[in-house]
Amino acid sequence: MDFIITQTTMLHSKFASEICTEIESSAKVRGTGIAKRSEEYIYMKIIEGKGVIALTTDGHWAGFCYIETWSNKEFVANSGLIVAPTYRHTGLAHRIKQKVFEVSRGMFPDAKIFGLTTGLAVMKINSKLGYKPVTYSELTQDEAFWNGCKSCVNYEILMSKERKNCLCTALLYLPENKNDIKINEKEKSSTGIQRWIRHHFLRRLVKKRA
Repeated sequence: MDFIITQTTMLHSKFASEICTEIESSAKVRGTGIAKRSEEYIYMKIIEGKGVIALTTDGHWAGFCYIETWSNKEFVANSGLIVAPTYRHTGLAHRIKQKVFEVSRGMFPDAKIFGLTTGLAVMKINSKLGYKPVTYSELTQDEAFWNGCKSCVNYEILMSKERKNCLCTALLYLPENKNDIKINEKEKSSTGIQRWIRHHFLRRLVKKRA
């Protein structure tokens, strides 16, 4: 199935109510913890361009995910991943996560990207993107982030463990991971150029001696 997956703009704000409702109802059906967000909050994320939305070719909302920043933009979270029931099991969630990850890296290239989730599918997707399991102590300690967990059904468990653990798995992507890849690519490119220069230098040297 074809989808248009793009960074949000004001044009997508009309979907805020529907997205907010589906996030909440989906959490109830799964019986898992999820921090609730108001329609106004989702609306602001959309118009600020801090979201990724998937639309069908005929303009219907199909999926969504938004970006949050914490600790003075040192940490970024890709939150609220939701796919409309009709379009689940199509691989759309993976495509949305990939896109919101790319948008996050573009907007906040030096930030650590993290997530808390109870969903196995999300864990698998994040793992493919380069996230690693970590302890809660490695996540943002921004009080505003942890206050957002108050609407989660598992909040009492979190607090009983002094925010050191809960039912969610903590995953973290370090920007150095990508930088290392870039460095390796540059090194490979540089090595290739050096080999090319050496090869042609030797050929010219042999011709002169001949």
